[in-house]
Amino acid sequence: MTTVLVIGAGGVFGSRLCEGLLRHGFGVVVAGRSRARAEGVAGRLKAAFPNGQVEVAVLDTATLTPEQLTATGASIVADMAGPFQGAQPTTARAAIAAGLSYVDLADARDFVADFPALDEAARAAGVLALTGCSSTPALSNAVLDRLTEGWREVVSVEAAISPGARAPKGLSVMQAILSWMGRPVRVFEDGGWTTRQGWSGLYRRDFGAAGRRRVSLCETPDLDLFPARFAPRERALFLAGMEPGALHLEGWLLARLVGLFRFNPVPLAKLLLTLAKLQSASGSDQGAMRVQALGVDVQGRAARAVWRLVAEPGEGPVTPSLPALAAIRAIVAGQVQPGARACAGVLPLEAITDEMAPHGLATEAVVERGLYPRAIGPVFDGLPEALRALHETPGRSLWRGRAMTEGASGPLAALAARIVGFPKAQADCEAEVAIDADGDRSIWRRRIGGHGFASVLSRPREGGRVSERFGPLSMDLALTPEGGRLVYRVEGWRAGPIPLPRWLCPSTEAFEEVDAQGRFVFDVTINAPLLGRLVRYRGWLQRA
Repeated sequence: MTTVLVIGAGGVFGSRLCEGLLRHGFGVVVAGRSRARAEGVAGRLKAAFPNGQVEVAVLDTATLTPEQLTATGASIVADMAGPFQGAQPTTARAAIAAGLSYVDLADARDFVADFPALDEAARAAGVLALTGCSSTPALSNAVLDRLTEGWREVVSVEAAISPGARAPKGLSVMQAILSWMGRPVRVFEDGGWTTRQGWSGLYRRDFGAAGRRRVSLCETPDLDLFPARFAPRERALFLAGMEPGALHLEGWLLARLVGLFRFNPVPLAKLLLTLAKLQSASGSDQGAMRVQALGVDVQGRAARAVWRLVAEPGEGPVTPSLPALAAIRAIVAGQVQPGARACAGVLPLEAITDEMAPHGLATEAVVERGLYPRAIGPVFDGLPEALRALHETPGRSLWRGRAMTEGASGPLAALAARIVGFPKAQADCEAEVAIDADGDRSIWRRRIGGHGFASVLSRPREGGRVSERFGPLSMDLALTPEGGRLVYRVEGWRAGPIPLPRWLCPSTEAFEEVDAQGRFVFDVTINAPLLGRLVRYRGWLQRA
């Protein structure tokens, strides 16, 4: 029987790991500074697993020696305590010196980044030391490995975690969050490295059965590992949220105050933990995780792949322990080579999801194409290549060419055109369109003849239907392939969510096609009832 020494066995995640180890037939040594507390944890485990082997060891990680670890009789050390932010890998060093393999659930960016310094010693000892055997970076990277398998290009990657409102909240977790909240965080965004404030941004993400939730920038090892491992062209983010939503907004406000007044919020950890527990009665008790990749798949088509995990009430806290359990089983099976490294690209996704079976954890993976092919359907693939390229390029793309414009047909039409930003009449002018497509929507920023105007296309629906918003006004469009062309027709319009009278609805005469040079060609006329023509612009574009 393989025995595992679990440091922090009485904690939220350590207790779950002990249960998983005993379920798989491992022996467990419960380690702690207090014998009374360690024996209490061991007693509960023995009651739950009467046939399991559970021992107790009194250890203090601050003064830990290799000899103390050897004396426990364990062959693997699992460090489930924390926080790891700003800490040194003293336990890992002692384990390697004792000839024992080691795993931890560190989510501290600095700790994980420095961990490979132990690699030479681990190889010499013939043992494996893995850091980050948790939701981040182990699970998040395993998911992205599966989602992007065979892809030709990765444009952006993102992971987000949102625990349930009544999930156990430990002091070490609160201290870890406060250590970077409101502080500068280095992020790969807009194609390069920049600095943003921790817990900034109020994003809304769809967590499937757990609903839409607010999340903000979180500092984890994945902010380094995602760019290094997946080489995204544009962006790599890790986001986190708190339930209920009001608690998340309070965290966001605290981060703003920390950034403004530059104080250290860590001493407030106990007070904030108490306040968080008081608010836990409201909000969803489902835990959730979401991982997304945007890019070009193995067939050369734009793709957005989303993986979601939803944990039923009370089951969410088990998730971070499952990669550690899977890693320990892989070590015992001899499936991982000796050395010291982050647990990213080490475990296949199935090794972790197999450990979810005894728990109320549900996962799903959805792969979708871009907005236009989802709306138009299979006939989209029959369109000329130049049309497909412009409408299916994921992420940001820039298209330039030439155009001619015809202005408004009257003074009232000219006034309306000026408000929207439509160009005046020009016989020949520069044309530029910058598109930002994330799979859900496409933002088009046009500049024709020195005049800029923008619109947002979204809500792809069957029958070629999409919505295009110009400021507060939205048009419901039907996209119809006709003989190599893509024709646009207006079917209705709205001011915000309010439908407007159809007889006042602007109409379009618009199509796209390809010219003899293989270039994308557009021809758009927009008319308004009672006013006449607002604008006509036609020309060609090629990718810059």
